[in-house]
Amino acid sequence: VVSTQSTGILANDGVVLAVERRNTINSLLDESFGSEKIYRLGSDAACSVAGITSDANVLTSHLRLIAQRYEFTYQESIPVEQLVRTVCDVKQRYTQTGGLRPFGVSLLYMGWDTRYGFQLYQSDPSGNYGGWKAACIGHNHAAAVSLLKQEYKEGGCSMKEALHLAVKVLSKTLDINKLTAEKIQVATLTRQGERTMIKVLSGDDTNKLISEYEVEAKKIEDEKKAGSSKS
Repeated sequence: VVSTQSTGILANDGVVLAVERRNTINSLLDESFGSEKIYRLGSDAACSVAGITSDANVLTSHLRLIAQRYEFTYQESIPVEQLVRTVCDVKQRYTQTGGLRPFGVSLLYMGWDTRYGFQLYQSDPSGNYGGWKAACIGHNHAAAVSLLKQEYKEGGCSMKEALHLAVKVLSKTLDINKLTAEKIQVATLTRQGERTMIKVLSGDDTNKLISEYEVEAKKIEDEKKAGSSKS
């Protein structure tokens, strides 16, 4: 099983999920039928996964069912933490019941509700979960978390800053020479009026975001070189 990387960043005005897209099968694979890495769970929540895709499909289907049952019963979206906690109870039960095995997948959840606003959660195969300002799961996550600790601003950040930081983390920690829209997928969760907007960036928007990051990174590098030459 090849685990991809997924990074989540909580901004003051939304949440960002950035996911590695990896095709290790062969060049004959039809990309239009590739498995998704970012799953919409309801009108106010989405998640990304790292691990066994078949296990992720089971859990995301269960998450969608939980969200729809709650919305049908109460005519409002389920609180984000309640959604996460409910599926984590299922994951925990699979760690101790005879004849079952734990789900081999970690998840990052982004969502919004009226109580806590924008939220980012992470859960692991044991059923443990927690709320985060920034988090990473999957391949090379330790290096990504270390970078997030250094770069994430204590007072929070804007959506634009969060997008650039997500691209920076993927650029620094993935085993690829150059980021392109074919290698990563980015999704945002924001509010417009009374509606929650979950958007997966198009290939053109992703390439534009990568170009903006590269220009900014080159500018910082040039400033460092100029400062070192003066000293």
